[in-house]
Amino acid sequence: MITDPMFYAIAIPAVIMVGLAKGGFSGVGALSLPAMAFIASPVQAAAILLPILIVQDVVGVWAFRRTWDRYVLAWTLPGAGLGIMIGWVFAASVSPGAVLAVVGAISLGFGAYRLWIGRRGAIPVASRSPGWMGMLAGVASGFTSQVAHAGQPPFQLWVLPRRLDRDVLVGTTAIFFAVVNWAKVPAYWALGQLSAENMATAAALLPVAIASTLAGVWLVRRVAAERFYTAIYVLMMLVGAKLLWDGVT
Repeated sequence: MITDPMFYAIAIPAVIMVGLAKGGFSGVGALSLPAMAFIASPVQAAAILLPILIVQDVVGVWAFRRTWDRYVLAWTLPGAGLGIMIGWVFAASVSPGAVLAVVGAISLGFGAYRLWIGRRGAIPVASRSPGWMGMLAGVASGFTSQVAHAGQPPFQLWVLPRRLDRDVLVGTTAIFFAVVNWAKVPAYWALGQLSAENMATAAALLPVAIASTLAGVWLVRRVAAERFYTAIYVLMMLVGAKLLWDGVT
């Protein structure tokens, strides 16, 4: 188990961000891995976070188990499976920095666009884009999640404009990433990153992870739907800017 106090000084806030994301504020969790990369290698940081994410997924899925969209999952999950396999095969040849930069630029522009069309209290018209576009979004999400641990923005690009009910959006997102995270386990096992040290460190952070996820569930249910969507788009822009910065530096 890692015992460096500086590690936990950064890891605990990072896990709290992931917990709030799993509780419903999707997007803010993407800031956790870059933060932990300051104190550990990105691969080790991701490996430590993976079992934490899986446990937090259980809390999020249970809390929103009655509110999820079958249509969205039916299209995005098969695409995500394909994207994870592609990312696994090409991880050595694809530059994570390039992936981060592209995903970040798209997320930043998309978030700004949605906030612009929703200015002055206007409610954007719900998108009815075809399912095959959702499958492409799933492929992109699975790929970026496997290669650069940044699967939220591609998923949100297709799902957020559909203007799902707030709890349905949270439940659908929770189920989607619960499946994606389990699908990533074999890759981390093959990389030798599910070591005793990493797993013991993850176990030490689990109480914080569970508490922060429950806090996120409590908080998201007390935020008005329109404010919730505005917060998600703002977070998406912040994450996009961070990913873009990481990708070009």
